Amino acid sequence: MLRKTGSLSMAITLALAATGTAQAAGVLTHHVRDVVSSNAVASVGSLPATQVMRLDVVLPVRDQAGLDAFVADVTNPSSPSYRQYLTPAQFTARFGPTQSDYDAVVNYLTRNGLTVVGGSRDGLDVQVSGSVAAVEKAFNVHMRTYQHPSENRVFYSPDREPTTALAIPLWHVSGLDNYSIPHPLYVKKSDYAKANGISPEAVVAHATTGSGPSASFLGSDMRAAYYGGTALTGSGQNLGLFEYEGTDLADLTTYYTNVKQTNSVPITLLSTDGTSTSCLYSSGCDDTEQTLDMTQALGMAPGLSSLVMYIGSTDTAIISAMTTHSPLPTTIGCSWGWTPADPSTLDPYFEKMAAQGQTFFAASGDDSTWSSRNEAWPADDAYVISVGGTDLTTASAAGAWKSETAWTDSGGGISPDKIAIPSWQQLSGVITSTNKGSTKYRNGPDVSANANFTFYTCADQTSCLANEYGGTSFAAPMWAGFIALVNQQIVANGGSRIGNFNATIYPQNITSTYATDFHDITSGKSGSYSAVTGYDLVTGWGSPKAGLITTLEQ
Repeated sequence: MLRKTGSLSMAITLALAATGTAQAAGVLTHHVRDVVSSNAVASVGSLPATQVMRLDVVLPVRDQAGLDAFVADVTNPSSPSYRQYLTPAQFTARFGPTQSDYDAVVNYLTRNGLTVVGGSRDGLDVQVSGSVAAVEKAFNVHMRTYQHPSENRVFYSPDREPTTALAIPLWHVSGLDNYSIPHPLYVKKSDYAKANGISPEAVVAHATTGSGPSASFLGSDMRAAYYGGTALTGSGQNLGLFEYEGTDLADLTTYYTNVKQTNSVPITLLSTDGTSTSCLYSSGCDDTEQTLDMTQALGMAPGLSSLVMYIGSTDTAIISAMTTHSPLPTTIGCSWGWTPADPSTLDPYFEKMAAQGQTFFAASGDDSTWSSRNEAWPADDAYVISVGGTDLTTASAAGAWKSETAWTDSGGGISPDKIAIPSWQQLSGVITSTNKGSTKYRNGPDVSANANFTFYTCADQTSCLANEYGGTSFAAPMWAGFIALVNQQIVANGGSRIGNFNATIYPQNITSTYATDFHDITSGKSGSYSAVTGYDLVTGWGSPKAGLITTLEQ
């Protein structure tokens, strides 16, 4: 399997060359897990033929090489095309599937007994529902069940890679397996203490300096520490949150009531694929992640025009909606981790976001150094901005930044998916013998923010907690809110929003500008790596200063 930046066009070319006319029938990404293809797990049965499945069928982009080149130019500060973004309609006209190809896929799926229930040509996808029998017929697979090798459950999977009788290839078929269940990237202090055989009191060595109950940090404290001003609020900006479950907005109301603040940002809960937007603890749903995502984003950018939670059960359905919804979310936080069958699955959408000027932040994880068994994808994807964790101290309640060290569980390291190192990490001075990064593969995280067990949270229609939860889950939506401030200033001064800024900040940060824009975290470690001067694989470039707003405007 090819896993690299800017190589999707080669993957498509090779796939088409290998298939021939009768097999144009292929799907260009991988679907069968290694444990299934290698017979490491035994099948324990088959899915019932009448069981209903819901899938998201994704078409490949058109002119992949052209898209690669466009994204490289639009994110390159030296290019005349820098920040000259496309609208979703312009993207479709230039790089999306043709109407005839899209119609051919829809007709094929319906002829094989599947019902179209969503998706769009602009979103590159067709959402369908139908019986297992219809799925097996359409994609030439047998849907079998297997004992999970590391979890006490049975998972389902196709027994082979899907193929079709279409004359055009597909990109991916989401929903064909449930091997990896997405999980929120937060940690509960009591669980952490138990797992490490220590008392909860020993986890946080110092008293926090937040303005919430028991001196816990609120989202507004992160605004005070990292921005410190009042002029910018995110006005005119639309922020999106990537969520696998819905929420109960009563928990958000409780948070604001308890901390004596008011939220004025309209919030929309949008189901992207029929997934319920409700989350009640009495029904077995936990909305801790979803609520903290909102409080962190809103705390940093309290004047947003809108905040939309994009809720779904399949990654492609969620991110497809994020690239087409109006108003378009221009800054996005994702605090979930999962392991896809193919790490390139979302790359067309990540590239589309880059082409459209959308900024996508992914939490780097809370289990320290990345590895094949300890992965926080999509944080190691080359098209996203990976956010690590720190331990922040402020000068006072609702006060300025005072000091910061690496958070001991901050996820980071060298891409377990062997994603090639992007050009901006190849710059001299980024990867060094001191930070021990890779010169071959993608390194992470890119940036960071507070993630220690120092926050105030409300969830699950029950009592709120102080200093109990931490994780890079808090840092990713905070950064999404910070970029809303950046975009507000840029747009007000007649410029174009920042988009994926990695190609901008990496070259800037190997100059004297770095000290103006970032808190360089130089103490602490997580797993195999330590925080060092400059870039490192625990905190990336560090946490933001207000100066970054002005620098990114240029």
